[in-house]
Amino acid sequence: MRRILVPLIFGIVGCAVLVSLGLWQLRRLEWKEAILAEIEARIAAEPLALEAALGAPDYTPVTLTGRIEGDPLRFIYSGSEEDLVVAVQTEEGRRIMVDLGLAPMGAAAALPEGPLTIAGNLDTPVGKGTPAPMVQNPWAARSPEGMAEVLGTGPVFVVAREVAPPLTFVAPLPVTTEGIANNHLGYAIQWFGIALVWAGMSVYLIRRTLRSKD
Repeated sequence: MRRILVPLIFGIVGCAVLVSLGLWQLRRLEWKEAILAEIEARIAAEPLALEAALGAPDYTPVTLTGRIEGDPLRFIYSGSEEDLVVAVQTEEGRRIMVDLGLAPMGAAAALPEGPLTIAGNLDTPVGKGTPAPMVQNPWAARSPEGMAEVLGTGPVFVVAREVAPPLTFVAPLPVTTEGIANNHLGYAIQWFGIALVWAGMSVYLIRRTLRSKD
């Protein structure tokens, strides 16, 4: 019994630690799913007028009416498409950034000068896409401060979901929860799998110790 005491304790403690890590990841999974559900509910909520939503958290739905002013920032997504971020002067006199969505390369020249009604969600820009041309957009990733400086806007950033009248050559990229990582179930399975392997190795070691005794 003394000979198997060490591997037995080693196996029990190791399995307990690994299983506890798996259970912790399951609790993290519940926490993340609750956050995602809250974000999805916020995205789908009734939109507010932009002025009423200022200071609200990301993903808050808003509506606004305004005109595109100046040249857009163009972020390359593929060899044929680019994401357009423009400055919009609202009817209330506020100048903000709006991500219109994907357009064919060079289509920015066709952006309308008339008023647009935009429904979308507040968001914080993240680094995705390559600015083009680099001479006009000298930063390597989407910096809210950098874009606001170049566009001459305030820090407010809206991702368009619908534009009226519609821009037939632009496909909106509305905010969703798809880009938010939620890998906790996979991590839990990994920890439980390692615990199973650990248990198997411990049983093998104990049986081998018993056989060597005989």
